[in-house]
Amino acid sequence: MNIHASASATDLGARMRRVAAIAAVHADDVDAAGRFPSEAVSALRAERLLGSHIPTGLGGDGASVGDIAELCAILGQACASSAMIFAMHQIKVSSLITHGEEASWHRSFMERIAGEQLLLASATTEGGIGGNLRNSICAVEVSAGTCLLEKNATVISYAEMADAILVTSRAHVDAAASDQVMTVFLKDQYTLEKTHDWDTLGMRGTRSDGFVFRGEAPAEQILPKPFAEIAAQSMLAYSHILWSAVWYGISADAFARAQAFVRAAARRAPDMAPPGALRLAEASSLLQGVKASVVAALDRYEAARTDEDKLSSMSFAVAMNNLKIASSQTILTIINHCMLICGILGYKNGTPFSLGRHLRDAHSAQLMISNDRILGNTSTMLLVHKQDTSLLG
Repeated sequence: MNIHASASATDLGARMRRVAAIAAVHADDVDAAGRFPSEAVSALRAERLLGSHIPTGLGGDGASVGDIAELCAILGQACASSAMIFAMHQIKVSSLITHGEEASWHRSFMERIAGEQLLLASATTEGGIGGNLRNSICAVEVSAGTCLLEKNATVISYAEMADAILVTSRAHVDAAASDQVMTVFLKDQYTLEKTHDWDTLGMRGTRSDGFVFRGEAPAEQILPKPFAEIAAQSMLAYSHILWSAVWYGISADAFARAQAFVRAAARRAPDMAPPGALRLAEASSLLQGVKASVVAALDRYEAARTDEDKLSSMSFAVAMNNLKIASSQTILTIINHCMLICGILGYKNGTPFSLGRHLRDAHSAQLMISNDRILGNTSTMLLVHKQDTSLLG
């Protein structure tokens, strides 16, 4: 998936493949223990990939969104939890780059991310609103240049391991639920009181526990643009593209295992079509479809990223929503095909063809953010927006 690559794309890929090799060794233990993938994140820091998307003028690699998607796919083939952590971190970085680069504090913070390889987390969900990130109950209070915030965050992925958390809230105590801002809080500026433990079917290493977040920081750490703009112009596209790249990586590794199984069967009986060969061909077609959808979304984002009106348009939102729905559903079909091809060796843990972790991790895709919520938003937009039916539109 090498699309819109920067000049350093080859180097970035080599660095991520070294990380992926380490992540793969520990992936089963991360999943079984439900623990943070510390080895993979340490490797990301050692390879200086946490700052890969930061502009070169601020100490990063200046990687494009296409580069980052490729890195997510590479790591997703080794350990889905590690890849999702990397993707979520880069989504937060994208918001800083897109909406904070002109603010001196946020420019300095991006230099720190690249220089110190800081890991960013996000607190957008909240008790009482669920996964509706475009509404908040809590409100930031600003007084004498200091902001205070308390939030009942039902999920903050890898919160205890992060170096900073970007938190959404209402802009002030009298603001409407949708009048939101996002604030950066550094690790020494907040406390976390755990309320929920992350014991889940899949994506266990993301450690997405629930917390009451309490923070106090200088008011300059509030991003200068309203969260409505951040959500529409960076988070929407980055979330759906990078998540889809992770899911593509999971299904690509499942496909590779199934292909190895079919090839082994063909070597044992060279005069017979191996069982599962036709199903493998079908899985290949589906996998190519997911890749094509991600590449098309990257094309669309690159064409729109300098035009705020395009980024905020209904047509763009519908396209990004459709990417998320399609990729999150299709990867389950692909991995199920691969499970049927590998049979009991795919069903069992501890074999070269084991696919249980892949299947469980993939089931998270339809829940982040709920497909039903996204379909509801899309259906509302389609009441007033005409579907684009051109091939080149």
